[in-house]
Amino acid sequence: MRTARLTLDPGFRIGDIDRRLFGSFVEHMGRSVYTGIYEPGHPAADADGLREDVLELTRELGVTTVRYPGGNFVSNYRWEDGVGPVEERPTRLDLAWRSVESNAFGLNEFMAWARKAAVEPMMAVNLGTRGVAEALALLEYANHPGGTALSDLRRAHGAPEPHGIRVWCLGNEMDGPWQMGHKTADEYGRLAAETARAMKRFDPALQLVACGSSNAYIDTFASWEATVLEHTYEHVDMVSLHAYYEPVDGDVDSFLASGAEMDRMIDSIVATADHIGAKLRSRKKIKLSFDEWNVWYQSRFPGESALEWSSAPRLIEDVYDTVDAVVVGSLLITLLRHADRVDVACQAQLANIIAPIMTEPGGPAWRQTIFHPFALTARHARGTVLRVEPQSPVLETARYGEVPALWATATHDEESGAVTLFAVNRDRTAPLTLTADLRPLPGLRVAEHLVLDGSGEPAGAVNTAAEPDRVRPVAVDGTATDGDQLTVQLPPASWSMVRLVPATGTATPPAAPAPTA
Repeated sequence: MRTARLTLDPGFRIGDIDRRLFGSFVEHMGRSVYTGIYEPGHPAADADGLREDVLELTRELGVTTVRYPGGNFVSNYRWEDGVGPVEERPTRLDLAWRSVESNAFGLNEFMAWARKAAVEPMMAVNLGTRGVAEALALLEYANHPGGTALSDLRRAHGAPEPHGIRVWCLGNEMDGPWQMGHKTADEYGRLAAETARAMKRFDPALQLVACGSSNAYIDTFASWEATVLEHTYEHVDMVSLHAYYEPVDGDVDSFLASGAEMDRMIDSIVATADHIGAKLRSRKKIKLSFDEWNVWYQSRFPGESALEWSSAPRLIEDVYDTVDAVVVGSLLITLLRHADRVDVACQAQLANIIAPIMTEPGGPAWRQTIFHPFALTARHARGTVLRVEPQSPVLETARYGEVPALWATATHDEESGAVTLFAVNRDRTAPLTLTADLRPLPGLRVAEHLVLDGSGEPAGAVNTAAEPDRVRPVAVDGTATDGDQLTVQLPPASWSMVRLVPATGTATPPAAPAPTA
């Protein structure tokens, strides 16, 4: 039996958890909006056309913040097209995804949805085909109380109170040649700096996110961030990271180690940002917004040029199995292990497009396999992330070299005394016995051990509309503490969550946030 060890000690901390780590993403792409979160006439739609079954699943998922309206879509988007009387809104061509956009759903509809979903909005501005003036106009329309042309226009559109959007993305993936209005790092850096300076003049308390690299393999990775931050360092609060993972050429072993690649990517951008901060002699620390991440089988996507012009097409609707869910769980572990620098993270996307929630037009909504590790982590990762230093066997992967078989983190809620351990066994061939030293946290008992087993049968099992609960976490009996030691059996290719509570305390999990009106 292969073994691994770690120690849980509240004296060794990475940082407090920013609840915005459990964010999601809604883009005008495919069926993310139309027949995803918004479908007037659906049996579950409310008076605003919002699908209440999707709202319920969103709250269950534990999403805290949602990035909108893109994504590639935003770089050719006119926000003005999506406000005002719906019957007067123009139909436009979306060049990003070769789709026909009705603009029936726009800013005010999204904000109504966000309030009902109890999520914080994260708004992106178009710095591809537009610039400073248009960003300021959107900001005034959204956030100014009234008494100006644009704020009074919002009020006339049925939104009397300002939306109070606090977090703004300064464009999207402007390093990518596929982006409308693609720019060099210098071109984008200067535009982002001028936009940030103007937006902070409107409200210094805004939090602004500069575009980082669209992936870790683009030629300009890290050098892009260095140049952009030379321009924007004192004007922005975060820089973005984007990454998607799949088993390249069927290499499942490397796929299960995707968290190692995300870990290196974060370390690289932290080092780059800190280098620029030192160069500028700044005391400020730039934080990270990992505002696009997920498993995405990009090799199955023929590319935008292969798409036919249509409205809300079925686009990139990947169906996930248990191994995909284990990888998503490992990526969440990686984000938690960087809680000192990653303030925001958004799984892309929320509904239908590479999503934890699937829907059918006029039909049901259901949870994909990847829904479960996200929902459980969002619900139980509370308080402070502990710095665990596992001793683990190593695996050799073709893509990432040697990686530890055990990928783990733990959180400690000082108020309740609860500790939650999240652990992935990356080894597809053998189980792993994990022992955790609890001497610094005496008197804990196991309240719950749940596992998603990617090695179990039937291989490749997925959730569908017909079988929505075929794959879900399974409770493991018998996991217990013995004195000051916890022993956990981790099946091959599995994700586990073990909740520990004070022996005299309650095992009741934290309640999901209540929806707002």
